[in-house]
Amino acid sequence: MKSAAFELFGKPELNSRPNVFGELLRVLISPSQSIEAAARSVLTDNEDPDITLHMRMLMNRSVRAVQAALGCLRKAIENSEMVGRPKVVLVSDTPSFINTIKPSIEEFAEVLHFDHELFQGNISVEVTKSRILGFRVKDWGPAPRWVAFVDFFLASRAKHAVISGAQRRVGTTYAQLIAALAAARDLDENSNTNPDFSFLSSFQSNLLSNGLSNQIGWGHVWNRFAGPLSCHGQAPQCAYTPLLPPAWWDGIWQSPLPRDIRRLEMYGVRLSSLGTIDEDRLLMHCKSRKTRATRLPVSSM
Repeated sequence: MKSAAFELFGKPELNSRPNVFGELLRVLISPSQSIEAAARSVLTDNEDPDITLHMRMLMNRSVRAVQAALGCLRKAIENSEMVGRPKVVLVSDTPSFINTIKPSIEEFAEVLHFDHELFQGNISVEVTKSRILGFRVKDWGPAPRWVAFVDFFLASRAKHAVISGAQRRVGTTYAQLIAALAAARDLDENSNTNPDFSFLSSFQSNLLSNGLSNQIGWGHVWNRFAGPLSCHGQAPQCAYTPLLPPAWWDGIWQSPLPRDIRRLEMYGVRLSSLGTIDEDRLLMHCKSRKTRATRLPVSSM
């Protein structure tokens, strides 16, 4: 499995990881006509946006998250060396947060945001009025589920950068896939992912007071750095983020979580608190799990 992963995903270093999911998404998925029409309705001049800012706020309106995201957005604009007023797609699970941060962004950029209540397109009545599970509202937001698809395909049009911010967990799977598809949009058979494209994680200071201990979740982009060795008490960060999240086979973990150490032990991976893997233990585990067939000679009758 480890050898196959290296062959499929390439070198493990963060600055050389291929955009596997983005290139797959580019080939395998496309929006329906109604979703495409909804996304294009935001683009008044039919030009793609420059940057996407995705904020997963879980019905909160954190002042610190706003300030950190604005700083990260300014950094992305500066690094991209854009000419003229940049266009920023704003996506959030919390509608009230849109109204909180939008005026500040409009001081230096044009804000694009899909408002499903104002959309007059032909999304079917059944989809529009689909039942929203009450217990999911805080997690997913109050908007109908189809809005997430519109936001996804609109946000993945960003030409220069995707920024992920949050009340708690930064770099969600949704934001990762948006960034991956956006980075792969202009590919052809002879080119790689746009080297000038950036995926950035916006951390406010309170998310870093105990290191990255809140950035947990199996497969989460910052999970492998969330253990006890992550640096505490840092200032707000606008961190470059790999388009393909690291996995345990990618070499030394920076600071694994105790929970993940126990979980990997079940698969024969003995991981130390410093992130080193016991290769001999892994080979022994694999050999012990091999299915052994017993051959019996069959004599002729």
